[in-house]
Amino acid sequence: MKFDIYAKNYEVGEKLRNITEQKLSKLDKYFKDDETVAKVSFKKQGNNSLTTEIMLDYNGKLVRATATGDNFYDNIDVILPKLEGQIRKHRTKFDKHNKNAAFLDAAIYDLKNSEEKSAREIVKKKSFALVPMTLKEAEEEMELLGHSFYVFLEAKTNTVQVLYRRDDGDLGLIEPQV
Repeated sequence: MKFDIYAKNYEVGEKLRNITEQKLSKLDKYFKDDETVAKVSFKKQGNNSLTTEIMLDYNGKLVRATATGDNFYDNIDVILPKLEGQIRKHRTKFDKHNKNAAFLDAAIYDLKNSEEKSAREIVKKKSFALVPMTLKEAEEEMELLGHSFYVFLEAKTNTVQVLYRRDDGDLGLIEPQV
């Protein structure tokens, strides 16, 4: 597994880097080769909350988990069971050819008291007309509606885009590739 570790408003020490790599390398058993990339982000935010985000990229398949807490070491311990659960849940996406041989070992970070979430169902359905608008107009509409996301038709490119509010309060934009 290859590691890309970076930080925002924080400098990653050698101890944190080593522990992060050591703990994430235990997930190597789920991947057959060294093509897996672990992108680890440490962010210190204004109110002294520390956010850790880990994204695993295995041949274009992504698994991502985040945690916010008082220190980065505890965040890593919170994230690892989440990542392992996602990997196990979507194991056929990662290794279609060897799905029967995958995950023969017991889970390392499996929580003892974790229960499988029940199947989700669609409880509400909406339809609406897409009106061409700029990104700024979409942001204003999202704020007016009080939603955490907004689907709109971008006026210049005539593509459907999604504007959303991230956990850190900033905005994100999902654009389709044409």
